[in-house]
Amino acid sequence: MKIAVIGGGPGGLYFALLTKKARPDWEIEVYEQNRPDDTFGFGVVFSDESLDEYESRDAETYRRMREEFAYWDDIDIHYKGKVMKCRGNGFCGTSRVHLLNILHDRCRELGVTLNFEVSISPGELDERFADADLIVACDGINSAIREAHSGPDGFDVSVAVKSNRFCWMGSTRPLTDFTFFFRETEHGVVCAHTYQYTRERSTWVFEMSDACWQGLGFDKLDEQASAAALEALFAEELDGHPLILNRSYWRQFPRIFCNRWHVGKAAILGDAKASAHFSIGSGTKLAMDCAIGLHEATIEHLETNGLDRVFAEYDRERRTPVQITQHNADVSLAWFEHMERSFDMDPYQFAMVLMCRAKSVTYDNLRLRDPAFVAKADAEWIQRYFDETGNDYRERSPTPMFTPFRLRGMALRNRVVMSPMAQYSANEDGNLTDWHFAHYCGASRGGMGLMFIEMTCPSPDARITLGCPGLWTDEHEAGFKRIVDFVHANTHTRIAMQLGHSGRKGSTQLGWEKMDHPIDDPDKNWPLVSASPIPWFEGESQVPAEIDRATMDRIRDDFVQAAERSARAGFDMLELHCAHGYLLASFLSPLTNRRDDEYGGTIENRLRYPLEVFEAMRAVWPDERPMSVRISATDWKQGGITEQDTFAIADAFRSAGCDLVDVSAGQTVPDQQPIYGRMFQAGFAEAIRNVPKMATMAVGAITDAAQVNTILHTRRADLVAMGRTHLWNPFFTRQAAAWYGVELEDGDWEKQYEAGQVQAYSTLAKACEQQLEWQQKARPKRHPTFRKPDE
Repeated sequence: MKIAVIGGGPGGLYFALLTKKARPDWEIEVYEQNRPDDTFGFGVVFSDESLDEYESRDAETYRRMREEFAYWDDIDIHYKGKVMKCRGNGFCGTSRVHLLNILHDRCRELGVTLNFEVSISPGELDERFADADLIVACDGINSAIREAHSGPDGFDVSVAVKSNRFCWMGSTRPLTDFTFFFRETEHGVVCAHTYQYTRERSTWVFEMSDACWQGLGFDKLDEQASAAALEALFAEELDGHPLILNRSYWRQFPRIFCNRWHVGKAAILGDAKASAHFSIGSGTKLAMDCAIGLHEATIEHLETNGLDRVFAEYDRERRTPVQITQHNADVSLAWFEHMERSFDMDPYQFAMVLMCRAKSVTYDNLRLRDPAFVAKADAEWIQRYFDETGNDYRERSPTPMFTPFRLRGMALRNRVVMSPMAQYSANEDGNLTDWHFAHYCGASRGGMGLMFIEMTCPSPDARITLGCPGLWTDEHEAGFKRIVDFVHANTHTRIAMQLGHSGRKGSTQLGWEKMDHPIDDPDKNWPLVSASPIPWFEGESQVPAEIDRATMDRIRDDFVQAAERSARAGFDMLELHCAHGYLLASFLSPLTNRRDDEYGGTIENRLRYPLEVFEAMRAVWPDERPMSVRISATDWKQGGITEQDTFAIADAFRSAGCDLVDVSAGQTVPDQQPIYGRMFQAGFAEAIRNVPKMATMAVGAITDAAQVNTILHTRRADLVAMGRTHLWNPFFTRQAAAWYGVELEDGDWEKQYEAGQVQAYSTLAKACEQQLEWQQKARPKRHPTFRKPDE
């Protein structure tokens, strides 16, 4: 077999040496356009977990890498004159040049042919390597091969250039830990990401917003002048040491992803294929991990099953890990793009949001790594809570999720919310059934602070399906009052009504049938209205009528009578559904609102009708009871709602008497392209919480107590809603309290269940202790350098 590797970065070299080691008789050549001693960049970072993997793959490469490690276990965060230290992280830094030299030497020892100062044109690839069985394209982040085959028939490349400005420099300043330095200027916040990578050198990556970069005048400075300006700005942090330059130009990060990983007989690898923002230190790791994946697929299948199988296995094994890494890097990058939004935080809250910025690290991860760090963050959180509310939990010190929260006259015992989840179990007249009574009354005993009823419709034509509950008759009202009365009489859970109108998404099948598709029986469908006459599924769904003024008035009045019925039924809070492409959401999104009257165009115009409905409901809803609004903070499609739109929406509803924004996303159009992941919508709640500074509720793929505590600790939201989790485990909150050993208020458990509380606390406390012990044992081993400190 003959393999050509185009590009001599860590990924390509590691693939070459591993493959040659496994198949000494194969012919493997690497072609690098630069000289072997060219030095681009400073240090690279690896975690203990990665080093475990590399040791198992080629112990000799690992041994030589380890000889020159700068190893650290702590992360130091310098913020407003305070230093917060988080231990137990386990990383090493090493020189990129040293790493490349090790890989060069290992390749030569194993028989890989290295060619330097050879530039390969994409146009000559097939001809020049006609006899190659496999070509590995790993020619870097500016890959000419990728660009030559970027279209949908090639690598199908997507590139997004991010907004922040950054540059890489070095320094002789020694550092004992990975250190973040934050410096506030009149134009914004500047961050220095720093770490030691040799005995004499440390890496300094400076990052700031484009506005700050221009405001500080860096757009007018060359490389030397930029270094001088940064030396002055970070004089205290550099402690008299100079900055070192090596092509240290200001750049904006290109987020690159190839939807297809092979073209012809070429597989793409490294930064050419996928880039990960430096703030999670994963660029080189991603390249080397993918090199391992491609190597394994090549060894297993190239000779026996051919290239197609190699490419299929490479994709199968590595695509999900790459997407997870890129997602974590994207979320981390987004935090740094808006780091000034956290700059009013107390020290340990700021340290928590920095440590948890990528969502891969949560409250419980930090408890495992450094319980003392979390204890300080908890104490600071509880003290701030006392200062803001007067509620004194300083001795009891529960986790944030178990602190009370108040909206107007509604007091919640904790921050956990059961989301509104459609049950599709009403009868065709919109009446509740025994299922609803059992479902809601049973769930209310689970210990959550607040429970939502599923979206309920104020008129027959407002329903999504024939199984959706209604609130337009006395019978409807009585059914809900029966549930509310049970919840209030038997639990401390508060209960909220969510009212909504389906708009163009109405007259459809039940959720477990063909969701969003019209009802099969044409006689059971009803006419639809929306902001504009755009069907949900073109050619299949009913074309809704563009709502006129008379219909607007009628639907507004329908909402008002439903609000009045909700108040009489005793609900503690009322929410207006303005999300997910339903009627009121169709006004807010420019994708579904194409009106040219006073209800279309600008966000102020698009807000008019939803605000009319909300204000009319607020006028009849008791003043001491709160109201919330659910919004889709993004449509997951180009041309949809923007972040600035969401800020305007939040401000407008606050002025109308709204107390909380329930922040969801998407479901506005059928061809949306969501970016999923755990807590994937929390960033939208965080933006509204930190900019318009409204109380928010986060929702979306939140599945455990660690995530709840992370969201609350880092000021992403004030309440955390969980839907599917409560469907299969309505006692989630009870379990979490027992797991953390939280001392609850007397009477928090229903007296009928108090015997179960004793067992839960005994059993789960032991399980928590056992799990922490197992996790400690399962942690990657430490990889400090072989060298002694005085060598």
